[in-house]
Amino acid sequence: MADVDKLELLDSYVTGNLTESEVLENKPSRDSMMSLPVKLNLSVPAAQEWVGTRRKQLKPWFRFVQTSKFQSPSSVPALGARIVKNIDHFQSNYLCIFVVLILYCLLTSPLLLFAVGTSLGACALISRKNVDQKICVFGQEISLAQQYGLIAMVSLPLFYLAGAGSVVFWVLGASMFFIVLHASFYNNESPEESFELPIQQV
Repeated sequence: MADVDKLELLDSYVTGNLTESEVLENKPSRDSMMSLPVKLNLSVPAAQEWVGTRRKQLKPWFRFVQTSKFQSPSSVPALGARIVKNIDHFQSNYLCIFVVLILYCLLTSPLLLFAVGTSLGACALISRKNVDQKICVFGQEISLAQQYGLIAMVSLPLFYLAGAGSVVFWVLGASMFFIVLHASFYNNESPEESFELPIQQV
């Protein structure tokens, strides 16, 4: 029935038989145009499930830094295959290193730590207030996504003064360097795979 109503409405638009009241009735509201097309599902159980999955996939750190496993690759194809395999195998360990680098930057930059804490605190505050009642300004209801966007805009000057841009580039660069370096030299191949690779190349 909904598809039939949509077809009738489209036909009325084309033929010009749509009345003014029907136009106003079917006109999208300002709230619907400003709201996000997809509702974000950032529930705490989903985050806990994601963290639990990462913890299960975390490999022992003594294996991660086992010096006897570090060997130079035999060829360029072997290097590419080794990097892909190690990133898939140690992805949770690499994620931990990325988080540690972020925490290091936050702890060594008090202004950046203050900016992040203020932004997260404001987001948590408005999230709790929206549970009790919706926030309205001049009689217009403001959605939660719009409030988050306003906090982000207000926080931008503070993040700029704290040097957040350079910190992001440093963390990404340091993480990529360490991950690629470890994944290139860590030999995670079984003896059978190491034996088959030279035969395939011949």
